[in-house]
Amino acid sequence: MTLLVTGSAGHLGEALMRTLRAAGRPARGLDRLPSPFTDQVGSICDAKFVAEAMAGVTGVIHTATLHKPHVATHARQAFVDVNVTGTLAVLEAAARAGVESFVMTSTTSAFGAALTPARGEPAAWITEDVQPVPRNIYGVTKTAAESLCELFCRAYGLPVIVLRTSRFFPEADDDPEVSGGFALENVQANELTYRRVDIEDVVAAHPDALEHAPRVGFARYIISATTPFSHGDLAELRADAPAVLRRLFPQSGPLFAALRWRMFQSLDRVYVNERARAELGWRPKYDFAHVLACLARGEDFRSELAKAVGSKGYHRS
Repeated sequence: MTLLVTGSAGHLGEALMRTLRAAGRPARGLDRLPSPFTDQVGSICDAKFVAEAMAGVTGVIHTATLHKPHVATHARQAFVDVNVTGTLAVLEAAARAGVESFVMTSTTSAFGAALTPARGEPAAWITEDVQPVPRNIYGVTKTAAESLCELFCRAYGLPVIVLRTSRFFPEADDDPEVSGGFALENVQANELTYRRVDIEDVVAAHPDALEHAPRVGFARYIISATTPFSHGDLAELRADAPAVLRRLFPQSGPLFAALRWRMFQSLDRVYVNERARAELGWRPKYDFAHVLACLARGEDFRSELAKAVGSKGYHRS
């Protein structure tokens, strides 16, 4: 299977290309920016360019997108152009080429306002059944792109799986109250309990989705680290998350104290990856238990792939 990876110069695109090449899988990287992992330079908004890049392709991994940080630097029209029109161009070319499997990388940010419960309410238990309430142009365009994927499956028989990934990028948190009071590594360790995933696990989910797409037809899956929390923990997580962590992981106290780390006082949501594990056979490795095991050994809890890809920032034009 020859794979086309859009967005090959980005965090996830590079990670996918690195992994596919290392495994000896034929893969073609496409991006508007040149990089060691980009074979064809051009825009997904250019339908002719995309159609030419699709020649001989049997599977597509569509990661190219404007991201949430671009809301501060790009016009709303740019989000429509890239995330909606660009996705349409990739879908149309894939359908015409008879592509066997199509995977679109989306985001848990698509849930938007559904992620934040009312004051005094328990933390939200976020599964694929939660209805998105987009809060910005990024969320609007990603949900629109997802709907296009569903349309192409229903109307043209293109097998498509949408992976809604939680945060995996290495930049500092976008919440000043969090980034200002916690070390970055502390933030990311905490988030692996409820809203983060290591990029190696994200990469692993894509071949699983490609394999199962012809059987599934169309579906959306949450891709996030396996949470240690249960539905019964939600009220306490909103009121006193450190108490839940101490109860479930007594060893976390001394390990965190040695680094002067602490858990967030309150969590507002928990992402649930059960459906992706059950239906796609996805087996994420990087969870909070892994973090604690690494801390006990004095090791970095990030994957080697995360360290290799590093921090890229986001282009401003």
